[in-house]
Amino acid sequence: MKTIEVSAAIIHDSAGRIFATQRGYGDMQGGWEFPGGKIEAGETPEAALKREILEELDTQIVVEQFITTVEYDYPNFHLTMHCYLCSVANGNLTLKEHKAARWLSANELDSVDWLTADKVVVEEEKSFCNR
Repeated sequence: MKTIEVSAAIIHDSAGRIFATQRGYGDMQGGWEFPGGKIEAGETPEAALKREILEELDTQIVVEQFITTVEYDYPNFHLTMHCYLCSVANGNLTLKEHKAARWLSANELDSVDWLTADKVVVEEEKSFCNR
């Protein structure tokens, strides 16, 4: 089975909300996820995340801390997803590839249809939002 290694940004704001995006492309189109993307050869997960968020959302981020790595088997590939808590350094989170986006408070995290691997991270994020 093919393995895909990605980094995901759990972008938070000063109100403790989390930024979620809805995929606008691919096999999982319409599902909600934490933004990010594939790690290229020779790239650190943090560098990949900064590059991907700049490409997808026209925004520079600060990678604050590692949260978790999720290992998940989808039907056609194995996903390794490194998740980092991030904040906006510069930019307006402009959607360039996603269908939609929302800022979600802790009690709203279950209001979107998360992709399966991202659901693993949602429970941890509920506790962050409640700090």
